[in-house]
Amino acid sequence: MNQELIAIFDLMERERGISRDTIIGAIESSLLSASRKSFGTYKNPKIIINDNTGDIQVFAEFVVIEDDEKPSQYEVKRSIAREHHDQKKIKVGDVALIEVTPDDFGRIAAQTAKQVIIQKIREAEKDVIFNDYKDKVGNVVNGVIRRREKNTVIIELDRAEAIMPKKEQTPNENYHIGDRMRVLVVSVTRAGIPEIIVSRTHADLVRRLFEIEVPEISEGTVEIKSIARDPGFRTKIAVISKDSKVDCVGACVGMRGARVKNIVRELNGEKMDIISYSDDIVEYGRNALNPAKIKHIEEFEEEKKLLVLVDKSQLSLAIGKRGNNARLTSRLLGWKIDIESEEEYKAEHKTSQSKRKKRDKNIEGQEDLLDIPIFEVDGINKKVADYLASIGYDTLRKVTSMHLDVLYTIPGAGKTTVEEIKEVIEKKVKELQDE
Repeated sequence: MNQELIAIFDLMERERGISRDTIIGAIESSLLSASRKSFGTYKNPKIIINDNTGDIQVFAEFVVIEDDEKPSQYEVKRSIAREHHDQKKIKVGDVALIEVTPDDFGRIAAQTAKQVIIQKIREAEKDVIFNDYKDKVGNVVNGVIRRREKNTVIIELDRAEAIMPKKEQTPNENYHIGDRMRVLVVSVTRAGIPEIIVSRTHADLVRRLFEIEVPEISEGTVEIKSIARDPGFRTKIAVISKDSKVDCVGACVGMRGARVKNIVRELNGEKMDIISYSDDIVEYGRNALNPAKIKHIEEFEEEKKLLVLVDKSQLSLAIGKRGNNARLTSRLLGWKIDIESEEEYKAEHKTSQSKRKKRDKNIEGQEDLLDIPIFEVDGINKKVADYLASIGYDTLRKVTSMHLDVLYTIPGAGKTTVEEIKEVIEKKVKELQDE
């Protein structure tokens, strides 16, 4: 048993990375717990394992008494204590550690040591898996599909099993046992058994695949600015070159499309739109909507919206199947995208202009009527009129154009007061219009 223990200590240290002191401490603690009934007659029993020889001994504390006295349960004669300790240092009243190893203790020790070592091996394997894969979160790893559990796919990695839930599976892929594939490590948690979650739908899977296939990206010459992905169908990826001599799109495509083909093959035919990034949002939007031919793009910066006009023949191409192209472009840019045919837009715009001119003409005829001082409107008291005039609303026309919330800023005005003022103004406007 002793030589076996020493061999196990060496093996655990060398291959599992578990220190000898850790194993010895665990075995000593387990032995003491397992043999507590046997040591009930002893005070403060201790189990000591010699890390060089593997010998296991049990010691207990005894109070040293004179040789001519009769020892009690927890006492020992000085002559006996001197056999275990330095004779000069042992005095009456000292506490001495005396070996009390039971005759059958070897069998108990062997069983306990075996159980502790097995447990330690399992714990060490869990620690190794967790420590190894927690640093791989966000990276791509290779795996083999081993089994399915309801909607979950179990993938065998290098030293562990990973879980791919339904939401991390692409809709156009069939997962067969034995299939090899690349997956992205999404998260690693340690709650008993380490749980590794992997994904085939995450946008970063595309990012990492491009980093693997395109040296210019991994070296930092070409940078990925944004990715928008519809897993299994289409991905738009915007890139920019930090070196004017390097074509960022060409680098990602590769010679005769070799690089992007490898990625498309890995993702089971998912389409890849590689786009040149631009700080000019109009140019960026035009690039992102390629291959559709764009007639005009109008930018609405405050709304973060682009109005895109195309020929009627290009409308379905620009929008894409089920709105896929427009939706991905919007996500890639971070702006809203409205795509319309130029012909329909002009027709609508012409109608709107006609209506606007007619409305403006009517308003123009009313302006003189409405341009009366707010003080002259019956039903508006002087305090309210003074306040409105002080903030720039000194005529009835200006008051009718202001937002209703302005009335709530009138000192002391509540909902009832505001409704009354609104009713007075509307009544006066109607009277003037009727005249």
